[in-house]
This record gives sequence, C-alpha cells and structure tokens, in this order.
Amino acid sequence: MAAKIKKGDKVVVLAGKDKGKTGQVLSVIPSETRAIVQGINLVRRHQKQTASQDAGIFTKEAPIHLSNLAVADANGKPSRVGFQIKDGVKSRVAKTTGDQIDG
Repeated sequence: MAAKIKKGDKVVVLAGKDKGKTGQVLSVIPSETRAIVQGINLVRRHQKQTASQDAGIFTKEAPIHLSNLAVADANGKPSRVGFQIKDGVKSRVAKTTGDQIDG
C-alpha cells in the first residue's frame, strides 16, 4: 500500500502533548508505523562522553505514531489523504480541498 505520510510532508499533530502543533516529517519508520517530526515529541537524553562527542543532556525528537498525525492541506488544517490516478500517474490528494499534496 502506498504511504499516506512521507518524508518532507507538513503534518499536524492530532493527539498527545503536542496536539495542534505542526512540523515537517524528517523520517518515517514503516516497520514501527511511526515518524519523526521536526520540533514535535521532544525528549531529553543523557549522553556519556565518547571520543567523538562530549557528555551532556541533549534534546531530540522521538518517534510519534502515524495515527496521531495528519497531513496539512493548503490552508494548514489537518486532512485525510486519498489517491488519484490522472493520465496514468498516481498522486496523493487532500480530502478536504482536493488539492494535490507536494512531497
């Protein structure tokens, strides 16, 4: 099945501590049905010192489940994704506006 959310998409968070925030998808992990979104679901990790990295507490994005994300349409509102075949080319379409989704 084709992916409804891809790397580079602008998404809106539907549930969780970051509900309502928007961000860009940095990577998708299909085997876990999760995605990493820029600036969303931030966690703090303690890092031991290594030869190439200093010790400290670092903030990074943790994966968020795809069911808690929706693609943002042209207006920035959450939208479901449909597929449309036009002239033999399959493309993703926002259900709310009918516009093609870039990405």
